[in-house]
Amino acid sequence: MKPRPLSSVSRRTLLRAGVLAAAATVALTACSSNGSLVSQYNNGTTKNYISGDGTVVEFKPADRKAPIEFTSTTAQGDSISRKTYEGKVVVLNFWYASCPPCRLEAPDLESLSKKYAGRVQFIGVNVRDETDTAAAFERSFKITYPSIIDATDAKVQLALAGQRGPNATPTTIVLDQKGRVAARILGEANKNVLDTLISDTLKEAN
Repeated sequence: MKPRPLSSVSRRTLLRAGVLAAAATVALTACSSNGSLVSQYNNGTTKNYISGDGTVVEFKPADRKAPIEFTSTTAQGDSISRKTYEGKVVVLNFWYASCPPCRLEAPDLESLSKKYAGRVQFIGVNVRDETDTAAAFERSFKITYPSIIDATDAKVQLALAGQRGPNATPTTIVLDQKGRVAARILGEANKNVLDTLISDTLKEAN
């Protein structure tokens, strides 16, 4: 069965020529069906980021692929693994500090993480910054959930290879209780839309 889109779906295959290329691809490369985002980058109008167009897609349980698995390190130096949150919905937000829509959506992500505390684990995935830069962003926006520093080894991005991965920055991905991709937002996450996607995924366990 085909995914159930909330709007027209744009996709691009991530190009990975090694681990570092994977990190650079997610941070800088995305395209829509008409190539407008690529044009933004080529014309220098994106201020060093490529933003998604807000495309949202949900995947029915029968259409979901294998659970994603990763173990990596947070900005605070702690080890974090998707497997730790087996049985919980996990929200992965791909970001970096100088990305304008990442900054705009940060308060809403923090608000939702508090709303669903104990039931949903939010995890940031920083695709570009050094540890100090990422930690400064978290302090500035009072982010309480952890962020993985994925810029050097791209472990989370590689875990999504062949899946419905982050084709723009920011991208927000909702994983179901088994660790499978249940929904994805390309571009700045609308709070109400993300709230609904999380709620829908939580209901699947009932």
